[in-house]
Amino acid sequence: MGTQSQTAVLHPVAIGQVMVNFAARYGVDAETCLLGTDISEAQLRDPDALIERAQEMRLVENLILALPEVPALGFELGLQYNVATFGILGFALRISRNLREAVHHALRFLPLSTAYCRFELVPDPGVFGVSLDPSGIPHHLRQFLLERDSATALNLLRELSLAGINIQRLEYQGPEPEYADRITALCGMAPHYGSTRNAIIVRSEDAEIPLPMYDAHLVRLLEDQCRAQLQRRQVTGVTGQVRQLVLGPLGLVASLEDAAEKLAMSPRSLRRKLEEEGTTFRAIVDTERKQLAAQLLQGSDMKLDELALQLGYGDTASFTRAFRRWFDQSPGEYRRVHKA
Repeated sequence: MGTQSQTAVLHPVAIGQVMVNFAARYGVDAETCLLGTDISEAQLRDPDALIERAQEMRLVENLILALPEVPALGFELGLQYNVATFGILGFALRISRNLREAVHHALRFLPLSTAYCRFELVPDPGVFGVSLDPSGIPHHLRQFLLERDSATALNLLRELSLAGINIQRLEYQGPEPEYADRITALCGMAPHYGSTRNAIIVRSEDAEIPLPMYDAHLVRLLEDQCRAQLQRRQVTGVTGQVRQLVLGPLGLVASLEDAAEKLAMSPRSLRRKLEEEGTTFRAIVDTERKQLAAQLLQGSDMKLDELALQLGYGDTASFTRAFRRWFDQSPGEYRRVHKA
């Protein structure tokens, strides 16, 4: 089972924040980390901010350049990420039936994580694990990100199992590096180098041990939210560019003409390109309003008139009509049910 393409998906800035905090422990300031990334320190503090892959890659490069003397830098950074780092995806993993199901969820929604490697399930009988393929990563960052991704995966497996699962093997294809002892000290086990793959292996029966927070209803709910979140972060094609604009500088009050001007094309051309991609400007805005409305009703006590304004509606009645069309119930009814 392979991963989805990660090249065209926005990442939460929280992933970058972890890197900046990590660098600070070694005396590197945020300004040095963010050099040339176009990420502001204010963005780092915004829990809803998203950044592009290229921005994150530049941050990684800055970290490597700033700390060339730190052994196993990528591996140590990977251990800083935990289930909570990944928001909705992390919660979905935590409440899965068992480790096997959690890993399947992680592979389905991998672009919502930090991963740059391509992950696959290990097909060997009698064991359960994941392999990592870093071949799609630029060569100068490949080893760093392989070690970061494997350390993060190792950390998540251990956190989900609450230390009830023993990792059998950590395998790397390459030769043993000079800092191999540092990796052993960081993770408590000696990796096997010169292997046929990069992989983390556990016993097959351990992958079936029930996780303590399993909740079937919440799993389905969070799967839907992960799917919606992944769609919102897609930046491919004109549809993705428009989605970025309405979620960013233009806001949900934007018109087709506003978006066309930002994209340096005529409204007619924008309408035609969106139709070619199977959507319309109104449908994009509608989807974002629906998603945000559900989040705000469930997660805040914002009054309906404030919420309507936040979503770009001129009055509460217009918002309520739209909400009934989406969910077949009023905003108040939806809030009562989901808050309960």
